[in-house]
Amino acid sequence: MSVKKGSDVVDHQMPSNHGQRVLFNLPRLHLFEVNDQPWWPNLLREKVQDALTLAWVNKFPILQPTAPCDLAARTLPSVLKARISKYVYVDFASGAGGPTPFIEKHLNSQLREEGKEEVDFVLSDISPHIQAWENASKKSDHLHYIPKSVDASAAAPAQELLRDVPYTAGKGVMRLFSLAFHHFDDDLAAKILKNTVETSDGFCIFELQQRNYSSLLTVFCLWPMIMLMAPFHYLHDPIFLFFTYLVPLVPGNVQFDGLMSMLRTRTPNEVYALLQSQVPEEELSKWKFLHGEELHTWPFGWMSWIICYKDD
Repeated sequence: MSVKKGSDVVDHQMPSNHGQRVLFNLPRLHLFEVNDQPWWPNLLREKVQDALTLAWVNKFPILQPTAPCDLAARTLPSVLKARISKYVYVDFASGAGGPTPFIEKHLNSQLREEGKEEVDFVLSDISPHIQAWENASKKSDHLHYIPKSVDASAAAPAQELLRDVPYTAGKGVMRLFSLAFHHFDDDLAAKILKNTVETSDGFCIFELQQRNYSSLLTVFCLWPMIMLMAPFHYLHDPIFLFFTYLVPLVPGNVQFDGLMSMLRTRTPNEVYALLQSQVPEEELSKWKFLHGEELHTWPFGWMSWIICYKDD
């Protein structure tokens, strides 16, 4: 692994089309998000989560030729290549499910078309959403869940963690953090990365925002985009419509938290620095650290990704 001074963390084998644009980054501020607060009503929290899932799985006409979840599903095999089937993919901050069931669907569809081995995905969270996960897992033989609380900073090794999950034995564990890693403050994020290196074989961080002015413009589009999409997806949900149009707490919350998320999001250098603070260099030298970005909403909405794995 190499670190270029004054530049992004890169791996010398990283494909050139996976490089990141050089953009001015805003200062990182670990501010609060409304949807994380215990005083925020659960009903509104669920509707905001619905809107965020919609942002992952929906294609907005003209501006989004590909849904972000499909983009994430394409990125994994593009980066991991032949390693893609070596892992079981464990989402360590699943919430009510988020994009993971859709990433699983898109990725395994690609693998089937190419005649490759399909892979298993596992939902987990420190606060399990068992009913939602059970409903999602019924739709796929390759989607499972851990029914007990899982702390990403103190997770057990794979054999114990996945004891009751029907996945292919002998696979390594690739941790997923989809629109989640920015929620952790530096101390917690460092502990999570340390535990990852100790108990897993890799991790992948997907964020739909970055800490720059390009993302700032995207965030300010969230409110009108939700209001435009709601009639096509939530006519059956009068509560969602009420809190979107009459009392617009859903789009307002999504836009505010989107701004907070943007300011919380780490650059690849910052994630790598946290790794360095927790993992001896001798051990870290055995891992590959790759990163890049893909356009998800024209012209300035970019999905950033970091994929780090133990190179055997």
